[in-house]
Amino acid sequence: MRLKLVPQNTSFDFFSRWKVWLGISGLMMVVAFASFMLQGLNFGIDFRGGTTIRTESTQPIDVGTYRDAIAPLELGDVTITEIFDPTFGEDENVAMIRIQAQADAEAVEAATITAVEQALQAVIPDIQFVSVESVGPKVSGELIQTAVIAVALAIGAVLVYIWLRFEWQFALGAVAALVHDVILTIGIFSELQIRFDLAIIAALLTIVGYSLNDTVVVFDRVRENLRKYKKKDLKEVLNISINETLSRTVMTSVTTLLALISLYVLGGDVIRGFVFAMIWGVIVGTYSSVFVASTILLWLGVKRDWSKPSNTAGNQFANIDA
Repeated sequence: MRLKLVPQNTSFDFFSRWKVWLGISGLMMVVAFASFMLQGLNFGIDFRGGTTIRTESTQPIDVGTYRDAIAPLELGDVTITEIFDPTFGEDENVAMIRIQAQADAEAVEAATITAVEQALQAVIPDIQFVSVESVGPKVSGELIQTAVIAVALAIGAVLVYIWLRFEWQFALGAVAALVHDVILTIGIFSELQIRFDLAIIAALLTIVGYSLNDTVVVFDRVRENLRKYKKKDLKEVLNISINETLSRTVMTSVTTLLALISLYVLGGDVIRGFVFAMIWGVIVGTYSSVFVASTILLWLGVKRDWSKPSNTAGNQFANIDA
């Protein structure tokens, strides 16, 4: 007997309150945009420029002691954070020290890093410096521009791909879902002030691919059913298509989330920001495939006058039991 997350035959009406779903999505996007404008992002060293020093000691972390040791160096904005992780031992106390880039230097000087290390060793003799990462202000500015271009090109490529494979209405629905996912992901990072670095850009691009995969599966079934049910309303065809692919969608999302949650809990703080972005992206990506992309398609309408059925319509994995 197989365990099923979703019954084999469902008949949910996903569009009975489609205006409400669009309103909720629009409100969340407004909140995300407002948070970004008011708070901005907590850029990591990759985008701000500066130095990140990761330390380890057997002594408990005292942020005040660390700050007092570094203060005489007059390095400007210095952030000291204790890292908590369930995989750490009792005598494994890890801290992250972030020092802003100096305005008159293209790169952080090695002498500055050495001075910080010596100052900390004077008050904490057994301290170890696990890693040191430095990025100059000019390089960080170029990285921001490159990251924005990468995300924009990915969404643009999706627009062209869906337009060529389906119709322009499908393309606009898919791109609307992708923009929705990216904005909400950036918004949650702004609201929670989670560190935003190059790893998060990689997560955004992965989220775009994941969300697109879900959307294409639904759209493929929609195209097939538009040929099969020529006299049914578009709303009814969309409901049938989403219900037919719901089992596959839930199975994919749940199994992906199980792996991501395991990584979030056990993977350590180094990849935690990336994994958090992926978890959030899977949730909003699944939501947008059903309640954003398909709703936009319903709103725009689509032509239904194909001259002959397509043998390649549909997806062989759409009916996997969940």
